[in-house]
Amino acid sequence: MAYNPSKLYKAHVANLKELDIAIAVVRRQARSAIARKDPEHSLNSLVRLLAFLTGAWAETRLNKLLHEEFGFSDAQRDKILEEDAQIERWKKAVDVAFRKNIGKPRAKLNRSTLGVAGSARRDVIHEIIESDLRIIIEIRNKLAHGQWHFPLSNDGTKIESKKYTLINKENLMSLQFKQDMIKHLSSLIHDLIVSPVAFERDFESHYVKLENAKRSLLNESYSRYEATLLTSREKFRSKLTTKA
Repeated sequence: MAYNPSKLYKAHVANLKELDIAIAVVRRQARSAIARKDPEHSLNSLVRLLAFLTGAWAETRLNKLLHEEFGFSDAQRDKILEEDAQIERWKKAVDVAFRKNIGKPRAKLNRSTLGVAGSARRDVIHEIIESDLRIIIEIRNKLAHGQWHFPLSNDGTKIESKKYTLINKENLMSLQFKQDMIKHLSSLIHDLIVSPVAFERDFESHYVKLENAKRSLLNESYSRYEATLLTSREKFRSKLTTKA
């Protein structure tokens, strides 16, 4: 079958919409489980499913970015797709976009070629990819291999204790903030790829929103979030009882 970037772009858009629907459904089920005090003991499974879908959403969002109409050429896209790991594709997409925008496809990316502001922005984007996006992708890969409680090393010979902790401390609220972060990061990179003018104009706005989501991830109380859902359900049940 002939390679058709436009057709593939539409496919990635459609896939992203279906993932949005799936994520919304699982979130709704997870909120209900919390509000009902998890009588079926399904919450852990729902959270892991949501973590898997969040990682899948990130991968699909990258594929959509790679096929934007006014983004990469076929050669640039192929160069990015040469990377086997998703995290390296994100980084390569950022660097190829910076080189495209300065018109130097083989340039070293530093202060001399990008300027002080451009170089600092590249460093920030790479840092976010490495520190915040990597673990989402790695956890998704473990879950895709059925490692829903004990994540194993790549050769399957030992349990990865750090990833075990990360998988088992995830919750509905944290995954909401993490997807928010991915969305803001994706919007920022979209501008970098498609419109250098928009990238310059809106970088701070995207970055502030991303940092706000990250701050919420670190500071918001899950127990308070859980209590809010429980209280809301009790109020709803009380109203039904009163009407009856």
